[in-house]
Amino acid sequence: MTQIFSKSRQQAEIAFDKARSHSLGKTRVVEELDTVAEAREQKTARLKKARLEKEMQDLAAETSDTSKKSGEKA
Repeated sequence: MTQIFSKSRQQAEIAFDKARSHSLGKTRVVEELDTVAEAREQKTARLKKARLEKEMQDLAAETSDTSKKSGEKA
């Protein structure tokens, strides 16, 4: 079914299609940036958790070493 439109209608349709595809392109870019940002936030949270766990282990080992040394002196 072929529709025949006026020249101005055809130009409007073309302009609308360009605007719509441009908008969809922006939407895809924004979604991709959101995905990248979310992945970065998750990685940062994972690394922070690992760093805090290591700091707690180091502190516990340091406390243990200190108590052993003070026990040896007595």
